[in-house]
Amino acid sequence: MTILTFTIILLLGAYCAGLLGSLTGLGGGVVVIPLLTLVFGVDFHYAVGGALVASIATSSGSGSAYVKEGITNIRLGMFLEIATTIGAVAGAVVAVWLNNSTIAVIYGFVLLLTAVMQQVRKQDHEGTRGSDMARRLKLFGTWPQKDGSLKAYELRHVGGGFAVMLVAGLLSGILGIGSGVLKVIAMDGIMKVPFKVSTTTSNFMMGVTACASAVVYIQRGNIVPGIACPVLVGVLFGALTGARLLKRLDVRLLRRLFCLAILLVAFNMIYDGFAGKF
Repeated sequence: MTILTFTIILLLGAYCAGLLGSLTGLGGGVVVIPLLTLVFGVDFHYAVGGALVASIATSSGSGSAYVKEGITNIRLGMFLEIATTIGAVAGAVVAVWLNNSTIAVIYGFVLLLTAVMQQVRKQDHEGTRGSDMARRLKLFGTWPQKDGSLKAYELRHVGGGFAVMLVAGLLSGILGIGSGVLKVIAMDGIMKVPFKVSTTTSNFMMGVTACASAVVYIQRGNIVPGIACPVLVGVLFGALTGARLLKRLDVRLLRRLFCLAILLVAFNMIYDGFAGKF
Protein backbone atom coordinates (compact mmCIF):
# COMPACT_ATOMS: atom_id res chain seq x y z
CA MET A 1 0.00 0.00 0.00
CA THR A 2 1.37 3.40 -1.00
CA ILE A 3 1.50 6.38 1.35
CA LEU A 4 -1.11 8.20 -0.76
CA THR A 5 -3.51 5.25 -0.62
CA PHE A 6 -2.98 4.86 3.13
CA THR A 7 -3.62 8.59 3.69
CA ILE A 8 -6.83 8.64 1.60
CA ILE A 9 -8.27 5.53 3.30
CA LEU A 10 -7.33 6.87 6.74
CA LEU A 11 -8.87 10.25 5.92
CA LEU A 12 -12.16 8.65 4.86
CA GLY A 13 -12.12 6.34 7.87
CA ALA A 14 -11.46 9.26 10.21
CA TYR A 15 -14.34 11.21 8.65
CA CYS A 16 -16.69 8.30 9.34
CA ALA A 17 -15.26 8.05 12.87
CA GLY A 18 -15.97 11.71 13.56
CA LEU A 19 -19.45 11.47 12.05
CA LEU A 20 -20.44 8.39 14.04
CA GLY A 21 -18.75 9.67 17.17
CA SER A 22 -20.67 12.92 17.03
CA LEU A 23 -24.05 11.27 16.29
CA THR A 24 -23.69 8.65 19.02
CA GLY A 25 -21.90 10.81 21.60
CA LEU A 26 -19.00 8.37 21.91
CA GLY A 27 -16.22 10.42 20.32
CA GLY A 28 -14.11 9.61 17.28
CA GLY A 29 -11.42 7.75 19.20
CA VAL A 30 -13.71 4.74 19.71
CA VAL A 31 -13.61 4.13 15.94
CA VAL A 32 -10.09 5.38 15.18
CA ILE A 33 -8.25 2.87 17.41
CA PRO A 34 -9.89 -0.28 15.90
CA LEU A 35 -9.38 1.22 12.43
CA LEU A 36 -5.65 1.74 13.01
CA THR A 37 -4.90 -1.45 14.96
CA LEU A 38 -7.21 -4.04 13.39
CA VAL A 39 -7.30 -2.75 9.79
CA PHE A 40 -3.86 -1.18 9.31
CA GLY A 41 -1.92 -3.10 11.98
CA VAL A 42 -0.54 0.08 13.60
CA ASP A 43 1.17 -0.34 17.00
CA PHE A 44 -1.25 0.37 19.84
CA HIS A 45 0.80 3.22 21.31
CA TYR A 46 0.83 5.07 17.97
CA ALA A 47 -2.89 4.33 17.53
CA VAL A 48 -3.56 5.87 20.95
CA GLY A 49 -1.61 8.96 19.88
CA GLY A 50 -3.78 9.25 16.77
CA ALA A 51 -6.94 8.71 18.84
CA LEU A 52 -5.97 11.56 21.16
CA VAL A 53 -5.81 13.84 18.13
CA ALA A 54 -9.25 12.53 17.12
CA SER A 55 -10.66 13.34 20.56
CA ILE A 56 -9.30 16.89 20.37
CA ALA A 57 -10.82 17.33 16.90
CA THR A 58 -14.21 15.91 17.96
CA SER A 59 -14.35 18.20 20.98
CA SER A 60 -13.34 21.22 18.89
CA GLY A 61 -15.94 20.43 16.21
CA SER A 62 -19.14 19.33 17.93
CA GLY A 63 -18.26 20.70 21.39
CA SER A 64 -18.08 24.29 20.14
CA ALA A 65 -21.50 23.95 18.50
CA TYR A 66 -23.09 22.80 21.77
CA VAL A 67 -21.49 25.68 23.69
CA LYS A 68 -23.00 28.11 21.18
CA GLU A 69 -26.44 26.58 21.73
CA GLY A 70 -26.14 27.19 25.49
CA ILE A 71 -26.53 23.55 26.57
CA THR A 72 -23.01 23.01 27.92
CA ASN A 73 -22.34 23.87 31.57
CA ILE A 74 -18.95 25.54 31.07
CA ARG A 75 -18.33 26.20 34.78
CA LEU A 76 -18.99 22.55 35.67
CA GLY A 77 -16.80 21.38 32.80
CA MET A 78 -13.87 23.57 33.85
CA PHE A 79 -14.17 22.37 37.45
CA LEU A 80 -14.22 18.67 36.49
CA GLU A 81 -11.38 19.19 34.01
CA ILE A 82 -9.07 19.56 37.02
CA ALA A 83 -9.71 15.89 37.82
CA THR A 84 -9.60 14.61 34.24
CA THR A 85 -6.37 16.49 33.46
CA ILE A 86 -4.59 15.06 36.51
CA GLY A 87 -5.83 11.58 35.60
CA ALA A 88 -4.92 12.00 31.92
CA VAL A 89 -1.30 12.94 32.64
CA ALA A 90 -0.99 10.02 35.09
CA GLY A 91 -2.53 7.65 32.54
CA ALA A 92 -0.19 8.76 29.78
CA VAL A 93 2.80 8.12 32.05
CA VAL A 94 1.45 4.70 33.11
CA ALA A 95 0.85 3.73 29.47
CA VAL A 96 4.63 3.70 28.91
CA TRP A 97 4.92 0.59 31.07
CA LEU A 98 1.98 -1.29 29.54
CA ASN A 99 2.42 -3.59 26.55
CA ASN A 100 0.03 -3.65 23.58
CA SER A 101 -1.88 -6.72 24.77
CA THR A 102 -2.64 -5.21 28.17
CA ILE A 103 -3.87 -1.97 26.60
CA ALA A 104 -6.04 -3.98 24.17
CA VAL A 105 -7.72 -5.89 27.02
CA ILE A 106 -8.38 -2.69 28.99
CA TYR A 107 -9.73 -1.04 25.86
CA GLY A 108 -12.03 -4.01 25.18
CA PHE A 109 -13.57 -3.89 28.65
CA VAL A 110 -14.08 -0.12 28.40
CA LEU A 111 -15.87 -0.66 25.08
CA LEU A 112 -18.12 -3.27 26.72
CA LEU A 113 -19.03 -0.79 29.45
CA THR A 114 -19.63 1.87 26.81
CA ALA A 115 -21.99 -0.37 24.81
CA VAL A 116 -23.97 -1.32 27.92
CA MET A 117 -24.31 2.27 29.14
CA GLN A 118 -25.50 3.41 25.71
CA GLN A 119 -28.58 1.20 26.11
CA VAL A 120 -29.43 2.38 29.63
CA ARG A 121 -32.29 4.83 29.70
CA LYS A 122 -31.07 8.31 30.63
CA GLN A 123 -33.04 10.69 32.83
CA ASP A 124 -33.30 14.45 33.14
CA HIS A 125 -33.48 14.27 36.98
CA GLU A 126 -36.29 16.79 37.35
CA GLY A 127 -36.72 18.13 40.88
CA THR A 128 -33.22 17.14 42.04
CA ARG A 129 -32.24 19.09 45.14
CA GLY A 130 -28.68 20.34 44.86
CA SER A 131 -25.99 20.03 47.52
CA ASP A 132 -24.43 22.86 49.50
CA MET A 133 -21.03 22.27 47.87
CA ALA A 134 -22.50 22.54 44.37
CA ARG A 135 -24.24 25.74 45.43
CA ARG A 136 -21.05 27.23 46.87
CA LEU A 137 -19.16 26.37 43.68
CA LYS A 138 -22.02 27.83 41.59
CA LEU A 139 -22.32 24.69 39.46
CA PHE A 140 -26.07 24.96 38.93
CA GLY A 141 -27.29 26.10 35.52
CA THR A 142 -30.03 26.22 32.90
CA TRP A 143 -30.51 24.59 29.52
CA PRO A 144 -32.72 25.63 26.57
CA GLN A 145 -35.98 23.87 25.75
CA LYS A 146 -37.63 23.38 22.35
CA ASP A 147 -40.03 26.27 23.00
CA GLY A 148 -37.10 28.64 23.62
CA SER A 149 -37.47 28.77 27.41
CA LEU A 150 -34.69 27.98 29.88
CA LYS A 151 -35.04 25.14 32.37
CA ALA A 152 -33.08 25.36 35.63
CA TYR A 153 -31.39 22.33 37.20
CA GLU A 154 -29.37 21.54 40.31
CA LEU A 155 -26.79 18.86 41.04
CA ARG A 156 -25.24 17.03 43.98
CA HIS A 157 -22.51 14.55 45.03
CA VAL A 158 -19.74 16.79 43.70
CA GLY A 159 -17.00 14.76 45.45
CA GLY A 160 -18.17 11.45 43.98
CA GLY A 161 -18.36 12.92 40.48
CA PHE A 162 -14.88 14.41 40.86
CA ALA A 163 -13.47 10.99 41.88
CA VAL A 164 -15.00 9.23 38.86
CA MET A 165 -13.55 11.96 36.64
CA LEU A 166 -10.07 11.07 37.90
CA VAL A 167 -10.63 7.50 36.66
CA ALA A 168 -12.03 8.81 33.37
CA GLY A 169 -8.93 10.93 32.86
CA LEU A 170 -6.67 7.99 33.72
CA LEU A 171 -8.33 5.78 31.09
CA SER A 172 -8.22 8.61 28.58
CA GLY A 173 -4.47 8.91 29.05
CA ILE A 174 -3.94 5.15 28.64
CA LEU A 175 -6.38 4.48 25.79
CA GLY A 176 -6.53 7.79 23.92
CA ILE A 177 -10.34 7.91 23.98
CA GLY A 178 -12.49 10.58 25.57
CA SER A 179 -13.85 8.15 28.23
CA GLY A 180 -17.16 9.90 27.67
CA VAL A 181 -19.08 6.97 29.16
CA LEU A 182 -17.43 7.46 32.57
CA LYS A 183 -17.91 11.21 32.37
CA VAL A 184 -21.60 10.76 31.68
CA ILE A 185 -21.83 8.21 34.53
CA ALA A 186 -20.26 10.79 36.84
CA MET A 187 -22.50 13.65 35.78
CA ASP A 188 -25.72 11.85 34.88
CA GLY A 189 -25.63 8.96 37.36
CA ILE A 190 -23.88 10.48 40.38
CA MET A 191 -24.23 14.26 40.15
CA LYS A 192 -27.76 14.08 38.64
CA VAL A 193 -27.03 16.49 35.80
CA PRO A 194 -29.64 16.40 32.94
CA PHE A 195 -28.50 13.99 30.25
CA LYS A 196 -28.21 16.51 27.41
CA VAL A 197 -26.16 18.80 29.64
CA SER A 198 -23.90 15.97 30.81
CA THR A 199 -23.32 14.73 27.25
CA THR A 200 -22.48 18.13 25.82
CA THR A 201 -20.35 19.09 28.83
CA SER A 202 -18.45 15.80 28.45
CA ASN A 203 -17.81 16.66 24.80
CA PHE A 204 -16.56 20.10 25.85
CA MET A 205 -14.15 18.54 28.38
CA MET A 206 -12.85 15.87 26.02
CA GLY A 207 -10.45 18.14 24.15
CA VAL A 208 -8.75 19.49 27.28
CA THR A 209 -8.32 15.99 28.70
CA ALA A 210 -6.84 14.73 25.43
CA CYS A 211 -4.48 17.71 25.18
CA ALA A 212 -3.04 16.91 28.61
CA SER A 213 -2.30 13.32 27.54
CA ALA A 214 -1.07 14.37 24.11
CA VAL A 215 1.80 16.38 25.63
CA VAL A 216 3.26 13.18 27.09
CA TYR A 217 2.69 11.20 23.88
CA ILE A 218 4.36 13.92 21.79
CA GLN A 219 7.41 13.83 24.06
CA ARG A 220 7.63 10.06 23.55
CA GLY A 221 7.24 10.38 19.78
CA ASN A 222 3.99 8.38 19.67
CA ILE A 223 2.06 11.02 17.71
CA VAL A 224 3.18 10.58 14.10
CA PRO A 225 2.24 13.37 11.63
CA GLY A 226 1.50 10.83 8.87
CA ILE A 227 -1.22 9.32 11.06
CA ALA A 228 -2.27 12.33 13.13
CA CYS A 229 -2.87 14.80 10.27
CA PRO A 230 -5.38 12.69 8.24
CA VAL A 231 -7.11 11.70 11.48
CA LEU A 232 -7.34 15.32 12.62
CA VAL A 233 -8.81 16.59 9.33
CA GLY A 234 -11.18 13.65 8.82
CA VAL A 235 -12.56 13.56 12.37
CA LEU A 236 -12.98 17.33 12.55
CA PHE A 237 -15.10 17.51 9.39
CA GLY A 238 -16.99 14.36 10.40
CA ALA A 239 -17.80 15.83 13.82
CA LEU A 240 -19.01 19.09 12.30
CA THR A 241 -21.25 17.16 9.88
CA GLY A 242 -22.59 15.01 12.71
CA ALA A 243 -23.41 18.04 14.87
CA ARG A 244 -25.56 19.43 12.04
CA LEU A 245 -27.27 16.11 11.23
CA LEU A 246 -28.05 15.40 14.88
CA LYS A 247 -30.81 18.03 14.87
CA ARG A 248 -32.56 16.45 11.86
CA LEU A 249 -32.08 12.69 12.27
CA ASP A 250 -33.52 10.11 14.63
CA VAL A 251 -30.31 8.33 15.52
CA ARG A 252 -31.73 5.70 17.89
CA LEU A 253 -31.41 2.87 15.33
CA LEU A 254 -27.92 4.05 14.41
CA ARG A 255 -26.87 4.00 18.05
CA ARG A 256 -28.15 0.44 18.49
CA LEU A 257 -26.29 -0.78 15.40
CA PHE A 258 -23.18 1.09 16.47
CA CYS A 259 -23.37 -0.49 19.94
CA LEU A 260 -23.56 -3.94 18.33
CA ALA A 261 -20.44 -3.13 16.30
CA ILE A 262 -18.71 -1.90 19.46
CA LEU A 263 -19.51 -5.18 21.22
CA LEU A 264 -17.97 -7.18 18.38
CA VAL A 265 -14.84 -5.00 18.40
CA ALA A 266 -14.63 -5.25 22.20
CA PHE A 267 -14.72 -9.06 22.22
CA ASN A 268 -12.17 -9.14 19.40
CA MET A 269 -9.85 -6.79 21.31
CA ILE A 270 -10.12 -8.81 24.52
CA TYR A 271 -9.54 -12.12 22.72
CA ASP A 272 -6.55 -10.84 20.73
CA GLY A 273 -5.15 -9.17 23.85
CA PHE A 274 -5.24 -12.35 25.92
CA ALA A 275 -3.89 -14.30 22.94
CA GLY A 276 -0.97 -11.87 22.65
CA LYS A 277 -1.67 -11.02 19.00
CA PHE A 278 -0.80 -7.32 19.35
